[in-house]
Amino acid sequence: MGQKVSPIGFRTGITRGWRSRWFAPKSNYGEFLVEDWKIRDFIDKRLNRQPPYAGISNIEIERSREEVKVTIHTARPGLVIGPRGAEVEKLKDALEDLCNRRVSVDVVEITKPELDAQLTASIIAEQLKRRASFRRAIKQRCEMIMQAGAKGVKIEVSGRLGGAEMRRTVKVIMGSIPLHTLDADVDYGFAPCITTYGALGIKVWIYRGLIQKEKAGSQNSSPRSATNKTTPADVKPASKPALSTGEANKSSPSNSNQTTSNNNQTTQVSEKSHQENQSDGEG
Repeated sequence: MGQKVSPIGFRTGITRGWRSRWFAPKSNYGEFLVEDWKIRDFIDKRLNRQPPYAGISNIEIERSREEVKVTIHTARPGLVIGPRGAEVEKLKDALEDLCNRRVSVDVVEITKPELDAQLTASIIAEQLKRRASFRRAIKQRCEMIMQAGAKGVKIEVSGRLGGAEMRRTVKVIMGSIPLHTLDADVDYGFAPCITTYGALGIKVWIYRGLIQKEKAGSQNSSPRSATNKTTPADVKPASKPALSTGEANKSSPSNSNQTTSNNNQTTQVSEKSHQENQSDGEG
């Protein structure tokens, strides 16, 4: 059977960061782990599953010795913060009562909600709850994601689609989804949809491009002339450095002596040849 691996867990610690960042001894590890799950479940039920539907896709938790820092990534930060920060203060007080620790809450806006897989799955789930056509909802959302700049998208919906007696799975794929490539930025999201005729499951994969594309492109764009080796025929001898005036004056007498000796040798050779010619004529 095919072994399916979550793209988020597959890339965590390699190209994606951890959603919970803290250290704990063995005696407290289980307590903190359950506490993180309670915090995420409480925020999801309070802000995502009921009005105001804040569109929260990710919750990061950091712990220090005395404080728990919760970072909420949302597409609608105004609904989470509220007028003059009133809603954030209420949420902060509720989380402090839940875990009996001091809690600080930060809100981060998602700049491109169309490229977030968790938000996409939640939107499709809300449409199916209103008895919308599942084929139309999936196709429209895929086209919107591709227009937003994604390299590929895959949406899978399973369950009693349209209230049918037999459950089935409908899958729509556009573009490419390189699930085995660790450098690929593949986001994954899942959302359940509880309807009157049963529960549906929505899975979304969105491929947003390579993470290290710019670094690899800069390495490949290096000029080829730098790697070409020069042949011995192309190497030219280095020119001699120019002499200063003092050095030129010092070297001029030796040069003149060499020229005079050369002239004397040439005159001696010419006299010898002249004498040989005369002896040949007399003979």
